[in-house]
Amino acid sequence: MADILILGGGYAGMMAATGLDRISEPFTLINNHDYHYFTTLLHEAAGGRDEPMKYTVPIRDMLRKPSSRFVQDEIVRLDRERRVAVGRAGEYPYEWLVVTLGWVPEYFGIPGLAEHSLVLRNIDTAIQIRRHIESQFEAYKDDGDPTHLRIVVGGAGLTGIELVGELVDWVPQLCLRHGIDRSLVDIQNIEAMPTILPQVSEDLREVASRVLTEKGARLRTNTKIVKVEAGEVHVEGDEPVRAGTIIWTGGVRANPLLSDAGFTVDRRGRAKVDAYLRSVDDDHVFIGGDTAWFEDEQGKPLPPTAQVATQMGQCIAENVSSAVHGHALKPFHASLKGTLASLGREAGVGNVGKIPVKGFLASFFKEATKVKYFWELGGLRLTAEKTGEIVHIT
Repeated sequence: MADILILGGGYAGMMAATGLDRISEPFTLINNHDYHYFTTLLHEAAGGRDEPMKYTVPIRDMLRKPSSRFVQDEIVRLDRERRVAVGRAGEYPYEWLVVTLGWVPEYFGIPGLAEHSLVLRNIDTAIQIRRHIESQFEAYKDDGDPTHLRIVVGGAGLTGIELVGELVDWVPQLCLRHGIDRSLVDIQNIEAMPTILPQVSEDLREVASRVLTEKGARLRTNTKIVKVEAGEVHVEGDEPVRAGTIIWTGGVRANPLLSDAGFTVDRRGRAKVDAYLRSVDDDHVFIGGDTAWFEDEQGKPLPPTAQVATQMGQCIAENVSSAVHGHALKPFHASLKGTLASLGREAGVGNVGKIPVKGFLASFFKEATKVKYFWELGGLRLTAEKTGEIVHIT
């Protein structure tokens, strides 16, 4: 029996695993947590919308067949010559390998940024950000230093803007709890590019800017972060910003294990794959999600989004099973259904297909994408469970 090894329990990895589970194709999934978390909802977990662990699902609950095996471990090296994935707790041989190890922060060489900022990367960091902000409000009550009430979010892409949207909705609750005047809280979003949300149209960017500004956020585009020190963000051409909370959302790159293992990678560290999501360097290795460098028919790399990762995982499940049994593989074709950005609990902007949406309608469609993913991942049971925990409270 062929040994199929899946590394990573994110969107692509879980879709590959549940796809193989449904057809009783034996595999082993290795992930550093025993749960799968919803990456696209981390801003909600960090921004106080609900308890962070409600944005997770136990991996073992998703794998029903005796042929599906889960191991909790952190992979630290890929030995392609021996066909072994090396973890902190052991070594895992494979005949067929699926790599969906996700991303790591990209700091662009900015001095001090890695050392002195928080990153919204997983549930642990969402909890860290949430607790840190709460502690800063408590500290202000002790010493009255206004720096505690300044929050800087670096980066104005989807993650940064959605996080700002959550924060501007959460801050009034924190102020009420601690008896603090809302006008004393300063939420700044700092972006080097001339605009926020480059994924949507200019009209929708203006809507997003207006909504967030009216809720109390300060959006500083064309503002480059050049250095970060403890509690202080230095920007080009302006005074340093002293802040109690500094969060970086401005860039990602693929897990470095791929480049370290000698795979052909792009400038973001993503490993190049063929039409079937196989590595161009090894036809026994399939790669998906944020670790995959896949070019569409026009030669344009696909964006590292959850919808692409989900579709890649589904395709990989079919193709790795076909490869094991000597059947023809299926070319991957992404179906991009639009981009949606939440701006807090009841507002958003984006495109559904080619149709622009904003306000409550965008928020509604954002909720619908959650339900769709729950259904694809775990069917009726997971959908019913998670819509009760997450969707109805948002």
